[in-house]
Amino acid sequence: MSGKGLFGRIDWLTVFLYACLVLIGWINIYSTTLSDPNASIFDFSTLYGKQLFFIGLALAGVVLVLFIETNFFERFSSIFYIISMVLLLGLFVFGKTIAGATSWYDLGFFNLQPSELAKVATALALAKYLSDIQTDIKNRKHQLYALLIILLPALLILPQPDPGSSLIYFSLFFVLFREGFPLYYFGILLTIVILFAATLMFGTVWVAIGLVTLTILIFIFKRKSTKIPILPLVGGIVASVLFSLSVGFVYENVFEQRHRDRFALWLSLEKDEKKLEEIRKTIGYNTYQSEKAIESGGFFGKGFLEGTRTKGDFVPEQHTDYIFSSVGEEWGFMGTVTVILLFSFFFLRLIFIAERQKNDFSRMFGYGVISILLIHYFINIGMVIGLLPTIGVPLPFFSYGGSGLIFFTMLLFIFLKLDSNRLKDGI
Repeated sequence: MSGKGLFGRIDWLTVFLYACLVLIGWINIYSTTLSDPNASIFDFSTLYGKQLFFIGLALAGVVLVLFIETNFFERFSSIFYIISMVLLLGLFVFGKTIAGATSWYDLGFFNLQPSELAKVATALALAKYLSDIQTDIKNRKHQLYALLIILLPALLILPQPDPGSSLIYFSLFFVLFREGFPLYYFGILLTIVILFAATLMFGTVWVAIGLVTLTILIFIFKRKSTKIPILPLVGGIVASVLFSLSVGFVYENVFEQRHRDRFALWLSLEKDEKKLEEIRKTIGYNTYQSEKAIESGGFFGKGFLEGTRTKGDFVPEQHTDYIFSSVGEEWGFMGTVTVILLFSFFFLRLIFIAERQKNDFSRMFGYGVISILLIHYFINIGMVIGLLPTIGVPLPFFSYGGSGLIFFTMLLFIFLKLDSNRLKDGI
């Protein structure tokens, strides 16, 4: 037996990086929401005070996770998954609508967003299923079951409507590919994304013409020795055209006007200059002001509590989805680089920890954690700097919000708890 106790087996470098991100995030929440300089930081009527309370709840959750038996998470992963699906279904009856999305339960002192719990539960359930000795990821039936585990919560969240949160679950495909899922599924996913964007930009007719033209070029330039199966090729073209035909229905009936406006701005779909200018001033306003705030910070920034755009409330939702813009304005290029480096070291460390796992469940769950946190990071930074449309995805450990911080923390520390078990017997 190893002589190390629980706290000797925890990966403290990861804990340190986590603490740095939470602390810097809270400092920026304080800066973006401070209205009375004389108010106490423990004033729980303020947003920064509430975030301190959420940090306390998250730390209490950490203590709970660390003192639970390691095999508890694997043993009860299916139960957690079922509970989270029931909570998602319950939103259609008991949910509270905030900013156009019915995604929360009103608990009085706290709004619970079950989609955050579902991320933890889905990562656990997927790891449990894939690590089962009877599961063969090369088997089509087992592939279908794995896909259903991922897609079910995404389909329940999409009509809230919350396409941003729904999109997060597709990051778990990375776990499947890491464990040997056929790569042609990645090609299918990429094709779906391209077809969706191309249909919005050019229409189904031009998409069909493009597919036929591409097929002809393949036959013209292929090697004589290369045989192309005709039936699957024709089936693929037909399926692509049918999917393209469905895009219009999904776009008009699933997405709300605010989502359609964001796509219109991002993909330059709107040709009417007056309408486009109106969209820039409304839907695109956040991104425009975010970019200006980051740009105004220069190299070293304006200084803590000195951000004029932050203090002037130029960037809506700056304490949540656009928290990174406050880093750019007050701490400048050096501040943004520091945060990006912290996240980079954090993700590299998690990959290192995942790869050293001897237990399949621990490794697969670890990659689930990495996938979920990484896609949040990329989407959030991308939309803040204008590379991606605004879809309401928070920056992990940074953005204001109880559900996000608590369940991101639980997600991370369940993995660290599993990793600590690796050293329990001196492995």
